[in-house]
Amino acid sequence: MSESSWTFTGLHHLGLTVTDIDRSIEFYRDTLGMELLRRRETDADYIGLQTGYPGVKLAAASFKPSADSAQSMEVVQYLSHSGEPIELATNRPGSSHLCLTVDDIHSAYTALKAKGVKFRSEPVTITSGPNEGGCVIYLYDPDGYTIELFQPPTTA
Repeated sequence: MSESSWTFTGLHHLGLTVTDIDRSIEFYRDTLGMELLRRRETDADYIGLQTGYPGVKLAAASFKPSADSAQSMEVVQYLSHSGEPIELATNRPGSSHLCLTVDDIHSAYTALKAKGVKFRSEPVTITSGPNEGGCVIYLYDPDGYTIELFQPPTTA
């Protein structure tokens, strides 16, 4: 029996299911300042096959955190076949978070807090490990999804 030969070639995007596409676009584009790449609605047959919900209709929007980012993020609202929100606590197996790098975490915290963004804490300095000297903070999107802001340590 021969093994097939394949390899991962990169990370394409992070996908997030949301309750309200317009509210999420406003948050990720207008509050966080991400670049909205495109917005669309679809009920293409392949989407039903991919998701396991035949006849599903979705609204989706894709973003990039910065113009030079190779990765993107997609938010999706199920316009049909919608489900109940899940528990998003970071200690729950299967939960996830999005980590975005910033150049000044304290300025980002002040600016986003002034826009009404909910944070878990103030910025925290990393005191051990490979990112020692950097700073992190958790914030929440309108659906309670955890977003981490990370300022890498400065190198001497």
